[in-house]
Amino acid sequence: MMRGLIKGDNAFVPTAALRVAVRSGVDVAALLVTERGRVRGDADIVFDGAPEHASGAVRLAEDGDGTVWLDADLAGVEESVDRVLVVVSTEEGALRDARGLSAEVLGPDGATVVAYEVTDAGAETAMVVAELYRRSGGWKFRAVGQGYVDGLTGLAADHGVEVGEEPQEVPDRIPAPAAPADPPLTEAQTQTEAPPQTETPAQTEAPAQAEAPAQGLRLTRDQLLNMTEAEIRAVAAAQRRAKAEGGPPSAPPAPRPDPSVWTCGPVFKPRGASGRNNDVITVKGLPPGPVMVELTVKGEGYTGLWPLDDANTKGRSLVSSTEKNFRGRVLASVPEHGRLRLRLEAPGSWQVRVLPLAEARRLSESRLESWGPEVLLHTGGTADLTLHYQGDSNLIVHLYRLAGHTDPTTLPRPEGAVNEIGARKETLPLPEGPLLVYLSVADAPWTARLKDVRPHSAGRNPDSPMRAPEHRGARGWLRRARS
Repeated sequence: MMRGLIKGDNAFVPTAALRVAVRSGVDVAALLVTERGRVRGDADIVFDGAPEHASGAVRLAEDGDGTVWLDADLAGVEESVDRVLVVVSTEEGALRDARGLSAEVLGPDGATVVAYEVTDAGAETAMVVAELYRRSGGWKFRAVGQGYVDGLTGLAADHGVEVGEEPQEVPDRIPAPAAPADPPLTEAQTQTEAPPQTETPAQTEAPAQAEAPAQGLRLTRDQLLNMTEAEIRAVAAAQRRAKAEGGPPSAPPAPRPDPSVWTCGPVFKPRGASGRNNDVITVKGLPPGPVMVELTVKGEGYTGLWPLDDANTKGRSLVSSTEKNFRGRVLASVPEHGRLRLRLEAPGSWQVRVLPLAEARRLSESRLESWGPEVLLHTGGTADLTLHYQGDSNLIVHLYRLAGHTDPTTLPRPEGAVNEIGARKETLPLPEGPLLVYLSVADAPWTARLKDVRPHSAGRNPDSPMRAPEHRGARGWLRRARS
């Protein structure tokens, strides 16, 4: 039986695999926070650009009707995670304009357990709508409805930094965007994305000082994307102080380009489909060329996935697994007409998402944990990749050297890197990126981590350390919210 909550109410929910339907066509994200209310890092931000947490316990999927589904397997949430926050945001207008903004929790049987409809949204552009949190050995759902008039900047400041990390001091005067020519810009024009600026070495050593922008100026998308978590927090604090004191807020310095951060091929909004058991899946309107297909199956039995050509003939198998509750990402190719057709055999309910290669998980010196086939992206200089495979079945890994490959509709010829059976630890020497590392067969848990990373030769100071790309974390979240 459905329980409709009002703001501040809470109710127990089953410690099981739940689905939270967030409606009203807004952007949705989930933050996994500790008991101190802070994420442990960017990996704890789940959004449409990084739709699955590394633990596999929290995932996002979008329907065509404006509903976003947050799948939360509460039994699988890591012990250090105390709460899962359901976050919404909008870039057009305010949340008071979002009709029927609500969060509805469905149990494993598809029945509604509890629901909350936001009825008092105002000028906020971001909000923690609800949360799932631990209580008395189980889990509860709370109707939160906490809004942020400073949008994701303020929300990130409250939840997006590690505990104990102090905010950086913001100077009284920080280089600001160039002043506009007369007549003054309108409110809408001040929010338009500024063109990227390229700094010469001389400019970076001695940036020109400029007057702080007028109060109320919003940070540009590029500025937000190139700020660290501590900088976001510091700027948000400066804005709040300025508002209280009646003075102008400070703007961050202009972004500096980073050649190690790279995206592959056309970027498009992820497309999804869901169903049960065997089916034929058709996804239309895709750009031709290589894409990732993310498949999640609930059930025990055989899972198989094949591409279909125009004559409905099966191509080479993409997935062939007997593992329970299969999940993974595989490579597929979209024909010139933009229709990707797939034949799926599944023992239960399933979800499919088609993603651009730009959404591949980035390799870094931080440990990456996952399960099943996966597409990984290396953008740095030469490095060694350590792989620890914990299964007793086949592990197959291919490399795709994308550097110098100019045709976005194809992938270069793959290079075989691993084809072995059973648990093992491998160390693979990687060339300079951009490079795809494709675990095409991996029916078990695995970990991956880079070591001995050298600086990239393209446009980098050879004495400076390589910075790990951050597209999938806080910056990617802000990018998605402002695209």
